[in-house]
Amino acid sequence: MSLPSADTPLYNHALPDIEQWLTDRGCQQSKDDIHCWNVQYPDWKAEICLDVDQLTVRYYGFDGSDRSIQRAFKYSLTRKDIEEAIYAGP
Repeated sequence: MSLPSADTPLYNHALPDIEQWLTDRGCQQSKDDIHCWNVQYPDWKAEICLDVDQLTVRYYGFDGSDRSIQRAFKYSLTRKDIEEAIYAGP
């Protein structure tokens, strides 16, 4: 499966393309909430959820506390912009 160009808004990606993109970026689909994906890096962890009108990211485990940060990205943003924002970390 070939993804659309990285400059394509996420709303122009089919769901299987978005799921493949997340898998390719090291995310694992949640067994409890299939619309959510988990990713872990040495300095942080995140839960990425595909909501109706936006992609929501909750970062946690980044400063040794129980604190979390949540960010939301509209599907009208390009895949490249969303990817750069998510993987820059909290």
